[in-house]
Amino acid sequence: MQLTAYLIDGHQLEMRPAPVDREWMDATHQRFAYRCLPLAIANAHGWELLCPTRFSAVWDGGDGLDAIRVVTEADAVAPAISHFGHGVLTFHVPVIFRTEPGWDLMVGGPINLPKDAIAPLSGVVETDWAPFSFTMNWRFTRSGQRISFEAGEPFCHVFPVQRAVLEAVTPQVMPLSADPDLARRHREWSESRNAFNRDLAHPDSDAASAGWQKLYHRGQDAAGQRLGAQGHRTRLRLKPFSSQ
Repeated sequence: MQLTAYLIDGHQLEMRPAPVDREWMDATHQRFAYRCLPLAIANAHGWELLCPTRFSAVWDGGDGLDAIRVVTEADAVAPAISHFGHGVLTFHVPVIFRTEPGWDLMVGGPINLPKDAIAPLSGVVETDWAPFSFTMNWRFTRSGQRISFEAGEPFCHVFPVQRAVLEAVTPQVMPLSADPDLARRHREWSESRNAFNRDLAHPDSDAASAGWQKLYHRGQDAAGQRLGAQGHRTRLRLKPFSSQ
């Protein structure tokens, strides 16, 4: 699978594989947030576009283009502007992405990296044919609150998605009892989980020594049978964009 970023001549943009690390996760007790493997995998699920220079912005609550005021340091060009109004802050992305036929690009904000008073908006771009660049937009959630983006801070997160896959999905709901084997495995996991959590209260227990139950991380069920042997991942290792 090839993902090509055509940088528009005369512009610069730093892009990188999204890191698993988050400052708020580092600050959790014993970094326990990283024990949630789905969370950690999502953090690194794609590539980040980085803000070229520091700036701040504030929204006065109005709908006009002049309702957002952007301030940069010295004579730096603002990386984002008020383009649509209605409290939307817009980054122009000076890149035309190309994916292979049948693949789109999911575009959104940095994953699991909340920002106070402003939220990223998401879009899906058909990058296998469109000769257009796109914008990355954030919408203020509170007026009168100054926000800032630092130089090198991610403002956009992208990853390819296959077109029409969701439309081919046939969702259904069934009682768990309809799959006796799955129901048994879930019951065993639930009992194991409850016992583990009870034992955590005892400092001399195996649970207290382990700190957390690693069944999902190991791709195992409660009986120790490995279920996730095919394709189970505990870390993503994405390639960086290379220049020719």
